[in-house]
Amino acid sequence: MATAAAFVRERTDWSGVMTVVAAGVVAAMQVGKGLIAGPLLQSDLGLNLSALGWITSVFAVVGVVGGMVAGAFVTAVGDRRLLGIGMALLAFGSFAGAASPAFTLLLLSRIIEGFGFLLVVVAGPAILMRLVTQERRDLVFALWSCFMPAGMAIAMLTGPAFTGWQAIWWSNGLLTLASLASIFLAVSPSRQTPRVATRFRDDAAETLTSRGPVLLFALFSLYSLMSFTLSSFLPILLIERLQVSLGTVGLLSAVITLVNVFGNLAAGHLLSRGFARGRLVASAALLTGVSGLWIFLSPSGGHLILALCLLFSAIGGLIPATLISSVPLLSPRPALAPMAMGLLMQGSNLGQLVGPVAVGTAIEFYGWTSGAAFIGASAVLCIALTPTLERTLRESRPER
Repeated sequence: MATAAAFVRERTDWSGVMTVVAAGVVAAMQVGKGLIAGPLLQSDLGLNLSALGWITSVFAVVGVVGGMVAGAFVTAVGDRRLLGIGMALLAFGSFAGAASPAFTLLLLSRIIEGFGFLLVVVAGPAILMRLVTQERRDLVFALWSCFMPAGMAIAMLTGPAFTGWQAIWWSNGLLTLASLASIFLAVSPSRQTPRVATRFRDDAAETLTSRGPVLLFALFSLYSLMSFTLSSFLPILLIERLQVSLGTVGLLSAVITLVNVFGNLAAGHLLSRGFARGRLVASAALLTGVSGLWIFLSPSGGHLILALCLLFSAIGGLIPATLISSVPLLSPRPALAPMAMGLLMQGSNLGQLVGPVAVGTAIEFYGWTSGAAFIGASAVLCIALTPTLERTLRESRPER
């Protein structure tokens, strides 16, 4: 395997890094707005839990099949340009959704946003790879992995301030346009000349037949399934268990989601000190699984459920930062890192797609305790795969 030294710089461009991370946060807000607006959509459009699940999960439909294709476009179009296109699609989809009078049109606008989100989450890491020094890579990728919980927390915190879901959509569209402008002002373009990806089939085959990227895909799928099993219906669960208002549940949901950031940053710190990646993922999966099972199986509510939700989110944050920062290490070769990242995002979107719809349907028929089955099975499988992750990392190091 080729070395990852192709991504090494003499100095980290922190201005560009923070602008890219901010764009990721804004993109994640487009996921979070669908979660906090759930009760408003229920009352305005008469949607059930299954339909609300689609408002969230349809965002990921295109990501399930298009992640690797988006990775190929990084080379064909250029990473900064692709990031800009993604933000433009997010803005357009948000504006179109705000003007949608019915569920079907709103769903179509979410598909457009799904395209934009996919481009952002694949182009962002590709830019970061060339903006950072190798010794700062784990820290910067841990920072990047915070974009999802940070964006969702901001959306949940600000959502209750609006009187209707349309206002949430309009404001997010304007914010996305502002982020788009900052990208072209603060992020330097790649020095590589964009080229047409004529070898997509060969590159895809090489990525899919490499154990490292496929393993990261599987692990991220399981983490995403666990995470979205809880977060997709967190506002509604808190309202039912804690008997609080929408404004209060928005604050609580934001805090629960935001503590995930501490897990991501902690992973970056631990990895920079040489902590084993497989052990970190296994430990986090175990604690996340236990707390998740307790949340869904316990008949009690109040402070215990709130504390368990905080633990679930904080410990879970160790997993995405570890997996994302492992992509350059486990890519078949440096040129395929964007495609491997795209495959990783397909795993993320797979969990995001399956979780809300499957759990929403199960809760409709069997109640809240049915969510425990999804979290328990995902945690066990995640733990079972971590020895293979550690072995694959050891095998890749001598050649890097």
